[in-house]
Amino acid sequence: MDAGMVCNQTKRKVLNFQQAIQANAIKLDGLTPQEMIGIIDDTLACVVTWLEGHSMVQTVFINLYLHDPNLIVDRTLRSFSVCVLRLVDLIRDRINRASVFEEEDFQSLTYSFRMAGDVADSQASGGLKEVEEELMKVIKSTRVRSGVDRNSDTELKHENAVALHARLKFTRLFFLTVLAFSQEKCQGLENAEKFLKQMKELIGVMKTSIELGIQPVDNDDGDCNCIMGFEPLVNQRLLPPTFPRYTKIRSRVDTMEYLDSMMTRLIQICSITQLSNFHDILDFFIDFSQASPCLLSRSLLQLTALPVHSNKLFGTQKMVDVLRDTVRSFCAPPVLMPKCPIYNNASAKECVDSFLSLAVRPLVSVMQISGHNRARQRDKWGHLLEEFGTLQDEAEKLDAYLHNCMMKVDSNWHYRVCFGTWVLYHTLKVMIQYLLAGFELELYSVHEYHYLFWYLCEGLYNWLISTINRAETFLVEHETMAADVHKGRGGKKNKKKKKTRMSSVELTLTQALHSLCSGYYKAAIGLKLDGKLLLPKYDFDCEEVRYNHRFAPFGSVATPPPMHYVQFKEMTDIARYIPPLDANDLYNGASKCFQQARLHLETLQNQSTEVQNLAKIAKTNLIVMKLLIGGHKKDTKMPPEFDFSQHCTFPMIRLP
Repeated sequence: MDAGMVCNQTKRKVLNFQQAIQANAIKLDGLTPQEMIGIIDDTLACVVTWLEGHSMVQTVFINLYLHDPNLIVDRTLRSFSVCVLRLVDLIRDRINRASVFEEEDFQSLTYSFRMAGDVADSQASGGLKEVEEELMKVIKSTRVRSGVDRNSDTELKHENAVALHARLKFTRLFFLTVLAFSQEKCQGLENAEKFLKQMKELIGVMKTSIELGIQPVDNDDGDCNCIMGFEPLVNQRLLPPTFPRYTKIRSRVDTMEYLDSMMTRLIQICSITQLSNFHDILDFFIDFSQASPCLLSRSLLQLTALPVHSNKLFGTQKMVDVLRDTVRSFCAPPVLMPKCPIYNNASAKECVDSFLSLAVRPLVSVMQISGHNRARQRDKWGHLLEEFGTLQDEAEKLDAYLHNCMMKVDSNWHYRVCFGTWVLYHTLKVMIQYLLAGFELELYSVHEYHYLFWYLCEGLYNWLISTINRAETFLVEHETMAADVHKGRGGKKNKKKKKTRMSSVELTLTQALHSLCSGYYKAAIGLKLDGKLLLPKYDFDCEEVRYNHRFAPFGSVATPPPMHYVQFKEMTDIARYIPPLDANDLYNGASKCFQQARLHLETLQNQSTEVQNLAKIAKTNLIVMKLLIGGHKKDTKMPPEFDFSQHCTFPMIRLP
């Protein structure tokens, strides 16, 4: 059944805008405040539904008034309709420019509808501003005055005026906010943040006044958005002749909640320019993505940090210069330190600049990948490892060349593998993101947990801890050598205390996650020995094939070297212990790991919600391991539940 047949099945006559005007089915003038409130709320609901990936003709343009606002006589409705069209067109442009959406995320086709392109942005916002001022006069004339009683009609008129004013102002500020985000070099972020804070206040008024607007009624087709001016089937024939995709418009209450959370995220984006370290900016992107934000939020974040056709961070800083400062603060390569003998070596400088130019693409890709929806990120992380594998080779060549240059000039300077360490740090972060994404997407079976968590703790987190410690060592060593050189040349002693660049918070959190993964691995092996895990029939399944499939993308990088299945079996063979380990020994080891993780997490100050949840998970799992050691429900073979409600990648173990 194609879209045309569906359209023909309705018992009522479907009218377009012109036909509805001729049939007096809609008003063009003299709309009541209740009608305006209902139309605005349903229009915002349509815009939100469009942002969730539905077609524009099945969402935004089921509002007949948006087909041709020039025919509308009512000034309020005409100004609102024009502003909404300009807002939708601006949002569409921003999302297309950011290009972090997939086919299921967004549909940008306008189907030849006019988007009020002949109206200037100032004119679109100015029209609403004038209507707001008129409503403000009504609000002031009907508000409570001391010594004067208001009748019910005046009170209702005041409530309607306040509700309508809030909606019109919200729409105008929404439009101005997206415009502010569109300004070059982040110049509009200050205004955007100011607008967003006002919108947060207006959302509260809008939530409490939803019932004031006219409400949709069910018709013979069961459509629920059929207030005056809305026709869900008006554009049905514009759809392709395939099975029509049913579009359920969001409710008004859900729409307000959606907009409220969107404003919160956009306010968060405004703070990104306060970050100066590129590693902190990358962490901001990753953390922002974990909340699964809407497409508009993700797009505006991308364009704020990396404007289109500009190889500059925030539109002002060249990425090569940003990466140079980042490497310098990470491990202080001697070639980037003014007191180093090869600092002014032209050949060394050229090689470093060439390497940093190559590093721009993969590191910018990390930011771009985090802007895509969560389901699509995992495959992109796997493909990105190929680029990091190439970058590792270049870093190794650069470090070797700089070492030779240093030995020729001054053998007292010890040149370390600084650039290789920096690339390895980012490679490990991408590998960890790839594996953890599988837990969030529920791609792994419970019987796979033991080798997944083993690879995380013994492979990736071990390497990451070592890399962070090595970078900190390089940083201190190179700064000390530079200070000694300066002192030997008669320079004044710097009495200021050296401040380490590498945050100890990251190291502590990494150690906590390492302990957590180790605890899960040992717990999973113990449960397997106890017969409490459901295992597949290996006549139809091969664990080695599964193992190789899960870690196949890691073969693209040389460091860390892939940990093959044979190595996994050798390192996890409990029979090599004398006497062989039993389930209680593994539960005991897991409890120690969970305890260590909890201690690491509790030492962190200014704990985020995620850290608090991880500490709660570690504490709960510790208690569960103690119960299993004590023989709790020893005879039952019911498998435990791995509960991911507290955290999307680290589960809470619950006994049946």
